[in-house]
Amino acid sequence: MIILGLDPAIRTTGYGVVERLEDGRYRILDCGVIRNTASMPHSECLRRLSGGVGQLVEKFKPEHASIEEPFVGRNAGTAIILGMARGAIVAELARHHIPVYAYSPRSAKKAATGYGGASKEQIAALLSAELEIDVSAIALDATDALALAMCHGRLLSWPELMGKSL
Repeated sequence: MIILGLDPAIRTTGYGVVERLEDGRYRILDCGVIRNTASMPHSECLRRLSGGVGQLVEKFKPEHASIEEPFVGRNAGTAIILGMARGAIVAELARHHIPVYAYSPRSAKKAATGYGGASKEQIAALLSAELEIDVSAIALDATDALALAMCHGRLLSWPELMGKSL
């Protein structure tokens, strides 16, 4: 089964594509970030996010997608912009009929590392060992997205623990 994990943001959205093998191990197919510059208007950023996710879907044909639940702090403007980015991503996945599941950062970290308070660096180190990859050149947003994909893959065996379907 192929799972696409996404760590959304308007400027740097991390993505990770993994294949869950029959023996329960994972194989990384791709990871990286969809970057938008600070000078781009939000409408252009959203177009590029949607297009980038569409390209990933066409290339890898994921059966499921997992996305990070938003962390909403005190800045309403930031929350709205993040909501727009998530909306562009979820709409593109829905256009391709891919079910999307949302996980809190803590849930994804716990499923990936066994510890919900793990740092981005700890997640990268554990994924490096499990996936047998060198993560030193991979953006931390991408390793977070890989953790989200693996979180969903691990929880597929326990539907009652799976994230909220969007």
